[in-house]
Amino acid sequence: MQNIVILAGNIGQKPETRTTQGGTNITNFSLATSRPRLSEGRVLRDENGYRVMDTEWHRITCFNGLGKTVAEHCEKGMKVLVHGRIHYTKWIDSMGNDRYGCEIIAEKVDFLSRPKSAENENPELVDRDDEIPF
Repeated sequence: MQNIVILAGNIGQKPETRTTQGGTNITNFSLATSRPRLSEGRVLRDENGYRVMDTEWHRITCFNGLGKTVAEHCEKGMKVLVHGRIHYTKWIDSMGNDRYGCEIIAEKVDFLSRPKSAENENPELVDRDDEIPF
């Protein structure tokens, strides 16, 4: 039996980091994934011929080093690939009602796009001919 999740999508907000009393860093962000809306096995299209998309939002949680990397390099709108597992929680709210939640615990996050701030930077052009040994 395996609990494996792989999601590719866009970050919905700048990742937020907090530290527990025990010193564990926890970084959270929302991830939007989209898929075409189907009706009777066919993709629905709008009046302009574009596919109608359904978007789902996922809560992603990263711990320690992974969380630090995500917090430093990710921002709203970036495309990422998240490998992780589903984690369900249950708690009792202030009114005494049972509440349930679902999040993805990330084990690996791959960046599929650059942050917007890095897109405008010019890559350093270096002449590497001097380093060739022959």
